[in-house]
Amino acid sequence: MMKEETISIQGLSIGYIHKKETKVIAKDMDATICSGELTCLLGANGAGKSTLLRTLSAFLKPLSGNIWIQGRRLSDYRDKELATVIGVVLTEKCQLRNMTVTELVGMGRSPYTGFWGTLSQNDRRIVEDAIALVRIEDLKERMVHTLSDGERQKVMIAKALAQETPVIFLDEPTAFLDYPSKVEILHLLHRLSREMNKTIFLSTHDLELALQIADQIWLMDREKGVLVGTPEDLAINGSLENFFCQRKGIAFDKDTGLYRIDNEYWMTIHLEGSSERSTMIQKAFRRNGIHATSETDSEISVFVDEVHEEYVLKLKDKEYSRYSTIKELLPNALELLNDRNTLKNKSYDER
Repeated sequence: MMKEETISIQGLSIGYIHKKETKVIAKDMDATICSGELTCLLGANGAGKSTLLRTLSAFLKPLSGNIWIQGRRLSDYRDKELATVIGVVLTEKCQLRNMTVTELVGMGRSPYTGFWGTLSQNDRRIVEDAIALVRIEDLKERMVHTLSDGERQKVMIAKALAQETPVIFLDEPTAFLDYPSKVEILHLLHRLSREMNKTIFLSTHDLELALQIADQIWLMDREKGVLVGTPEDLAINGSLENFFCQRKGIAFDKDTGLYRIDNEYWMTIHLEGSSERSTMIQKAFRRNGIHATSETDSEISVFVDEVHEEYVLKLKDKEYSRYSTIKELLPNALELLNDRNTLKNKSYDER
C-alpha cells in the first residue's frame, strides 16, 4: 500500500492555560507521520508526551502552531466528524462491569450509530472483523471486568479498530503489562499498521521495545522539541546516544542500537572463550564491576571449557578450580580477586 502523510505538526507549542498564566510544556515542534507505520513517542518523565497526545487528539488546544490531519486543520473538524478520523486508546483501566467484550468493542461504532444506537448487520460484521483482527475470538463472550490487563488492552484496540478511523492514538498501551504482553501488544500494533494501512501513534516508556519494533521514533525534549527518524537513523546520527546518556549509569550501545547499564569497573580480568557461556560470564562479572575480556592479560583468568561444560578459574595460567555454574564460579572468583588485590595493595604499602 502507498504510504501517505496523514499527520503534520508545524511550529507547534503545547501546554496549559490556567486563569491568566500560560505553562509551556514544549514549543516550536515540526514533524510528520505517515500511514502504514507504527510511530512511538519517547521522552523522559515530564517531557510532555501525554500533553502532546491530548493536543493531537483535540482534548487540549495548542498554544500556537498548526496540526494537520489528512490535509485538514485539526481545528476545522467538528467533534462528530473527528470521531470518524481519530481513535484514541487511553491508559486508564476500563472499570465497566456487566458488559461483554463484544458489547464493548461494539461501542466503537457509536460515531455512526449514537451512544445508544442499535447496531446494524453491517456494524456487527465490522465488530466481528475487529475482534478477528486482534485475534481475541475466544474472549467474545467474556465479561470485561474478568479480563487480565493484557486482554483488556487488546479489547480496547479492537474497539478502536471497530471505529474505523485512519488514525489511532494510544497513550502508554503497554503500561501495567508483563513483558511478554508488552511485546505482544506492540507486535500487534505493528502488524495492524501494515495490514490496515493505519497511522498508529503511541507514547511509551518501554524504550528497548520501541527501538526494536517501531518504524519511526519521535524523541521529545523540552529544550530541543521533537527529533524524528527511524531508530537506526537516530542511532547513527547520535540523537539516541545524546538523548538519555546525560544521566549517569546509562550508555548507548552503537552495535545493538539499544541502551544498557553503564557499569564502572574496578578490575579487568582475562576471559578465554567466545561462546554463549562466555557472554553470560561477561554479564555476571560486569554486574560486579569487573571487565572480563580476551583483550587483556591478568594474573587471574577464566577459561570456558566447552567440552566438559565447566568454568575454569586460573591463577598464573594454572588451574585453580572448576565450576559447573556461574553461580558457583562468581563468589569464588570475586573472593580470589579481592584477596589478590588486597595482597598487592599491602605489598605496595610496605614499599
